Amino acid sequence: MKRTLNDAEIDPILSGKYEILPSSGFVASVMDAVRREATAPPPIPFPWRRALPGLALVVATLVLVAIVGFAAFTQGGGVPAPQVVAGAQSALAQALRAKLVTAALWAGMSLVLAWAIVKLSLRLSTGHA
Repeated sequence: MKRTLNDAEIDPILSGKYEILPSSGFVASVMDAVRREATAPPPIPFPWRRALPGLALVVATLVLVAIVGFAAFTQGGGVPAPQVVAGAQSALAQALRAKLVTAALWAGMSLVLAWAIVKLSLRLSTGHA
């Protein structure tokens, strides 16, 4: 069970009547940590040049999804969508439907292959999986 200090016991400690000294190895351990941090190499900068094409592709995809979503929303509300967007939307939908099964099979095969590679590497490195 914890014992709590009362005001009479806390006042002398906080008033500075007693000198509080760190433990014997505290200063040395803090200085070792400071020296380690000072000699540590700087962090590796983020590779923005390599990330920018991917970010641009994500932004372009979001814009395309927003346009197609807006066209679908306006079509559902009784307002006819522009012919260019409607034509692009129907062509995109047909292409996606045609390739959906193939993409699902490839994704499933890649997941199974990744699982098998991990299990094999674990079995070879540790002797069990």
